[in-house]
Amino acid sequence: MYESKKEYFYATGRRKKSVARVRVYEGSGSIIINGRDIDDYFGLETLKLIVRQPMQLTGTLGKFDIVANVVGGGMSGQAGAVRHGLSRALVKINETDYKALLKKGGLLTRDPRMKERKKYGLKAARRAPQFSKR
Repeated sequence: MYESKKEYFYATGRRKKSVARVRVYEGSGSIIINGRDIDDYFGLETLKLIVRQPMQLTGTLGKFDIVANVVGGGMSGQAGAVRHGLSRALVKINETDYKALLKKGGLLTRDPRMKERKKYGLKAARRAPQFSKR
């Protein structure tokens, strides 16, 4: 697919349980996730918009090819992880122009929300057993 000699910018993005390793090449604007096109990988249009958000914000929609490997989590978390990694990679490409735009849009911040762990004595993270008077 992409030869290893070609120069690229690399960044890692995370969201919930998902981790995305994103490489950004000079190119025509294709987005490949786990070896599949973005349209094949993400079924929902909203997830595709989430992934393309950093490029739309910086005005680089047709200038770079993106190759991402994502593991863990669900589709929504994976889309957020790719967006975070793509934002970080764009900052490496041109920090002076893109960093302020992406930071203002809130795309460089790692979303800290994670699934809360189950506690002992409870049925779930906060769900207690049903109370019985008798």
